[in-house]
Amino acid sequence: MAADAPRSNFIRQIIDKDLASGKHSEVHTRFPPEPNGFLHIGHAKSIVLNFGIAEDYQGTCNLRFDDTNPLKEKVDYVNSIKEDVAWLGYQWNGEPRYSSNYFDQLHAYAVELIEKGLAYVDFSTQEQMREMRGTLKEPGVNSPYRDTSVEENLKHFADMTAGKYQEGEAALRAKIDMSSPFMVLRDPVIYRVRFAHHHQTGDKWCVYPMYDFTHCISDALENITHSLCTLEFQDNRRLYDWVLDNISIDCHPQQIEFSRLNLQYTVMSKRKLNLLVEEGKVNGWDDPRMPTIAGMRRRGYTPSSIREFCHRIGVTKMDNQVEMSMLEACIRDELNQQAPRAMAVLDPVRVVIENYPADQVERLIAPNHPNDESLGNREVPFAREIFIEAEDFREEANKKYKRLVLGKEVRLRNAYVIKAERVEKDADGNITTIFCSYDADTLGKDPADGRKVKGVIHWVAAEHAQQAEFRLYDRLFQVPNPGAEEDFFSTLNPASLVVKHGYVEPSLATAAAEERYQFERIGYFCADSKDSSADHLVFNQTVGLRDTWNDDA
Repeated sequence: MAADAPRSNFIRQIIDKDLASGKHSEVHTRFPPEPNGFLHIGHAKSIVLNFGIAEDYQGTCNLRFDDTNPLKEKVDYVNSIKEDVAWLGYQWNGEPRYSSNYFDQLHAYAVELIEKGLAYVDFSTQEQMREMRGTLKEPGVNSPYRDTSVEENLKHFADMTAGKYQEGEAALRAKIDMSSPFMVLRDPVIYRVRFAHHHQTGDKWCVYPMYDFTHCISDALENITHSLCTLEFQDNRRLYDWVLDNISIDCHPQQIEFSRLNLQYTVMSKRKLNLLVEEGKVNGWDDPRMPTIAGMRRRGYTPSSIREFCHRIGVTKMDNQVEMSMLEACIRDELNQQAPRAMAVLDPVRVVIENYPADQVERLIAPNHPNDESLGNREVPFAREIFIEAEDFREEANKKYKRLVLGKEVRLRNAYVIKAERVEKDADGNITTIFCSYDADTLGKDPADGRKVKGVIHWVAAEHAQQAEFRLYDRLFQVPNPGAEEDFFSTLNPASLVVKHGYVEPSLATAAAEERYQFERIGYFCADSKDSSADHLVFNQTVGLRDTWNDDA
């Protein structure tokens, strides 16, 4: 991929200083997702940061799956993560790595801590451990197993590894400081018994290391120079440093924290996103309403628009909420410049141009982009019967209404001026057909007699139009910060998906998956990658032509 323009931030300043001082001669970063769900836009920020820094400094970036909890991990998640990173335009260093690649070494380091008297096997229940842990105001209480001898602890840990204890019956804890003001240092569990099949190691292990123990050692084993993570891991850095300081390992990566992405009108918690999927509130992880990379891709976002968004929000240590309009502006700006134009009618009403020859079909020429001749032109058939949007016609209207009004004229995009003469209605009073006349001398030019026609509307020829389904997506939640609500389901937007059935011009009959268009006067759409076919065209709305949410505010 073409490198994005580097943007200075405090992390790059640290790296510049480290290289200038000789602390490091190269930069080695990593992106370490847990394979327990699909990646979302918050992960994209980390991807762009870690891979972007590696590219800019001619370094390397590993893709490593921190796969320490087989109960919540799936190979499907592993595959989706690899696909998302590659789609965003990045290539990881060598083969994908897994923390499970290091389980033998991690186990050996756990034994080393036991031998040094810095870890012990605890037979307390989880509830007992929680009570002994203390609070932010009160120190913890030592476990009755804390002073067990090294020899006994080695035997107990060997028995844990051999599967002689049930889940929850025994756990290996680091022996640090139960009175520490930092809860993370109050003898944290570093290994637990788990009888679960692992997607990489199978049934080899029945004890698994905890994330905090695994993560820092995996970074060190991979010789990571700068371990970049979000601010919620700031306190965990104390535990990471303790672990690396107390085992026989040479590398000690520098952890640097930055603020996570909090995007309005959605949630960034994989647990909550998983609940949305499991409860059927959305149609899977790649539902275009989801903030997942897969969902955004299906909705029509481009890799470059997501990277640009990540650059615009920047990298700081200050938590804040980013407006959804900022993300939407990135894709709108790009598609405005690049997306070919086409015409679609989402809520059709039939128009009959009575003075147009019944058997005549014209092949009009329309530009694919008004400002980019390199995109060429397309043929648009024009005939006696066409469809227009129902909202583009009124029997009566004031002067501010610039569309078709009974007894008045409007221009059809790239075609003629027509005049509404009369309407036909059904038994319920709904308009079924608008009868018009056209001026044959107005193709591509103003009327010869100099009369002014201010309005322009889009249309499709009825006989040649292709039927299509249109999925109109809005924000998933009705409030800016749904994650703060006790019942975040209650804030779901009931209008987050509206389905319409209409028509597109015939040039879109073979629209390829993820192909993006500007439907003139409507918005930006793409052909759905899962459901659209030649027999059933489906277009997803990416974003409107302008930010209507801010207009409403």
